[in-house]
Amino acid sequence: MSVAFTKEESAETASETILPARPISNRINLVTESGLARLQEELALARQALDAANLLEDVNERRRQSAVPLRDIRYFAERVRTAQLMPAPTSSDVVAFGHTVTFERDDGRTQTFRIVGEDEADPSRATLSHGSPVALALMGKAVGDVVRFGPSELEIMAIA
Repeated sequence: MSVAFTKEESAETASETILPARPISNRINLVTESGLARLQEELALARQALDAANLLEDVNERRRQSAVPLRDIRYFAERVRTAQLMPAPTSSDVVAFGHTVTFERDDGRTQTFRIVGEDEADPSRATLSHGSPVALALMGKAVGDVVRFGPSELEIMAIA
């Protein structure tokens, strides 16, 4: 069918239906059990949203409503495919993926974060990506170690 016979308004409408891919870092995709479950849940939600969009009769609205779920399906399918499930740490001798680390900054502030995968990291929920600068500085260190972090220092107080 010729585009002249469809209701598509403009190139602007078409651009709403094709979204750029969500960026995927080149870091290894380490995940915790809960992180993998969350990726699988997000993939299922995106598939449900696409199924719902595909029920719409108006072709332009169907395209608009499908754009985000299609982009998210591509992203989460790739993240699930490349996920490397890491077992929970068995020792708290040194900081590793999956540990919760408490450290004191040289200004006296104490902070606690769990080191997790990129997709599950949320500093407001006390989780940091294993590729974040703080996590990279702390990995492999033990309680009592002082780590240079930019112009300041971090002292590891606890590893759980």
